[in-house]
Parts: sequence; structure tokens; C-alpha cells
Amino acid sequence: MPDAAGLELIAQELNEAHPDSVLGTYHEHGQACLIVDPDSIVDVLTWLRETPSQEYRFLASLHGVDYLPAEPRFGVVYELLCMPRVERLRVRAAVADPGGHELPEVPSVVNLFPTAEFQEREVYDFFGISFRGHPDLRRILMPEEYVGWPQRRDFPMGGEPVIFTKDEPEISGWYE
Repeated sequence: MPDAAGLELIAQELNEAHPDSVLGTYHEHGQACLIVDPDSIVDVLTWLRETPSQEYRFLASLHGVDYLPAEPRFGVVYELLCMPRVERLRVRAAVADPGGHELPEVPSVVNLFPTAEFQEREVYDFFGISFRGHPDLRRILMPEEYVGWPQRRDFPMGGEPVIFTKDEPEISGWYE
């Protein structure tokens, strides 16, 4: 993992190559992170992959996060690995909630990292974040007719209650 000074140098070089693409940096739980503008994510990941001094060519993970009530509400997190240096770098696209029935949107990185195809579908399926340019963006685990995004923090809790032996007398008709 890049140290704090190394992370700031990466952010500075990125902002020189792609102005205003890096919004911030931080270290958390021993992991270096770049916070980037979601519209610049393809440029940032391409630069991190192709620049000879960086070489983050392996996408280890792509996942979504809901930071409600914070704004920007969503994050799409890319965990990158530079295998020659065995060095990890986290890149987080800070995605605002457009509100209403519109879905938040981020450019797809499938053309850059083919392994992102199913991971982007999973983020879409659970968080409702759309990936512009994805070759097959549809639900991957939930039924197609399912309404809602179950990993969002404002998704209603519920479902069928789990019946334990101690609860049987209190729940009438549980056996029907």
C-alpha cells in the first residue's frame, strides 16, 4: 500500500493528468484510498493501470456502499492490486443520489477490467447504481420482477419472521 506521502503524490499526478478527478485521499484500516469524481473513474483507473510507475492491473473487487445520511450518498469502490509490488490501492467513486426515481449512474469499467462485468451487475442489483456502457446490465441474484434495492440503508426491513420453538405458542397459526 502506498504510504500517506505516496498516496498524495499519486493524487497530485492524477490531477495533473486529469484535472479535478481526485476529490480527496485518506488512509483507513491500513488501506490507502483515492476519492474520485464518478465521471472520471474510467480515466483514473486507466491511468493507474497504464502508467509505468503505477501498474495497478488487477481489479480484486468492485462493490457498492450506501453512506446515508451522508452526501454524496453512494460509493462505488474499486480494490486494485499491483502484483509486481504486491501493493493495494482503493479507489472510491463518490456518487450523488439524483433523487426521485432516477438511479445514480457511473461509467462501466468492463472494457478496462473484464472481471467487473458480474461485480457491476451485483452493485446494480443490490444498490440500484447504474453502470453506463455495461454490456448486460440486469439483475444477477434477485428476480427480474423484484422491486427495490435491498442493500440501501433506507430499504424497509421486513420479510417473513423466523419462528423459533420458544415463539410457537405466541404466534397463532404458524403451522398452517
